[in-house]
Amino acid sequence: MPRIAAIQMTSGGNLQANLKQAAELIAQAVQQGAELLVLPEYFAYHGCRDVAAIAIAERDTSGPARCFLAEQARQHGIWLVGGTIPVAVEYDKRAAASCFVLNARGEEVACYRKIHLFDVDVEDAKGSYRESDDYCHGGETVVVDTPFGKLGLTVCYDLRFPELYRSLAEQGAQILLVPSAFTAATGEPHWELLLRARAVENLCYVVGANMGDRFHDKRPTWGGSTIIDPWGKVLAALADGPGVVVAEIDLAYLHKLRQKMPVHEHRRLNVVKPSG
Repeated sequence: MPRIAAIQMTSGGNLQANLKQAAELIAQAVQQGAELLVLPEYFAYHGCRDVAAIAIAERDTSGPARCFLAEQARQHGIWLVGGTIPVAVEYDKRAAASCFVLNARGEEVACYRKIHLFDVDVEDAKGSYRESDDYCHGGETVVVDTPFGKLGLTVCYDLRFPELYRSLAEQGAQILLVPSAFTAATGEPHWELLLRARAVENLCYVVGANMGDRFHDKRPTWGGSTIIDPWGKVLAALADGPGVVVAEIDLAYLHKLRQKMPVHEHRRLNVVKPSG
């Protein structure tokens, strides 16, 4: 059975330091047998302020973070999901928060642009988050065929919108990925709860790769990176700080559950409302 890894980081404002941390954690996950690895949201640029300049630098595959992903995937012979990277787009002056999937040859085979942007007031040191100041909304769902199963791509705040995950499941997704930088204030009550809910209601594996810096003085993130099976069981988890969690993916088990409980076939949202 293939082994998948969620990588948890404590990225800061220095790109090279972030990439060094990511490389070390990727190597750890590979040593534990992981073949498909998921990095957290903003893995390379968490805390970097000039999003517009970064997005221009990452416009094509020569961008520093995109080059890093390709090199790591090729070097280790792994499939790698690159959290998010700000990427300039033609249709908006703001960047797209782009999640790239790379195959074992280091080729970008898919890109998901984050649909739901975190414009929320939170009771933490930062207080107000307005992603839409720097980022534009994505508009397309993405499901990717891989040797390990079909991946449904989402990012962080997407986790609160179950209709997105049901759409991915209807498109055949078996493993739902959630690279994130979930805040500590919201992560403590909701992170694992929402991940497990998305797993159970769709009978999918769920992989949440989060930033884990709970005591950061300006932007505390919850951590709790987790791999959950289709029955809602936590297979592996990490509380705070940098590290990796690794678990096996058993698609035979997933198919058995779906045969026993065919929830996708039982949906009745087309029921007619009573008149009057």
